[in-house]
Amino acid sequence: MTLRLTLIRHAKSSWADPLDDIDRPLNKRGRKAADVLGHWLAEDRRMPERVFCSPAHRTSETWERIRAAAGTGPAATDVEALYNATAQTILDTLRTAQGQHVALIGHNPGIGAFAARIVSDRPEHERYGDYPTGATTIIDFDTSDWSEVGWGSGVVAEFVIPADLG
Repeated sequence: MTLRLTLIRHAKSSWADPLDDIDRPLNKRGRKAADVLGHWLAEDRRMPERVFCSPAHRTSETWERIRAAAGTGPAATDVEALYNATAQTILDTLRTAQGQHVALIGHNPGIGAFAARIVSDRPEHERYGDYPTGATTIIDFDTSDWSEVGWGSGVVAEFVIPADLG
């Protein structure tokens, strides 16, 4: 059996208000990007069964907008450890997952480092290396148990950034 991970960096957030980092919402561009990602994920059965999300406002808002635009999708489970997590913490969280298709939503630099290390071959996309806001990778693993996922074991099925989608 193949397991599938959808790895999402939150959409563009606002710096306009003097809020604590965890409380920053999406800005106008980020809201639009999350909506576009939602439409894309709704196509071709890309919607995950389970979603693990950093508790930051911008990550939760990214998923809620994706879910609303898609017209479907599970509620996210906030995972405290994903807030500004390292690549290793993200892997540790993923290894506890249940279900065939899981999504993780988090922050750079950890999510970009995780994306670089979890796949056997990086896609040729010029933005994969810096994993910009809204970057989304769909990664397949040739295993039936998330606890067996390790560095370099994933195969990129798709990688997009919101600008690629219109």
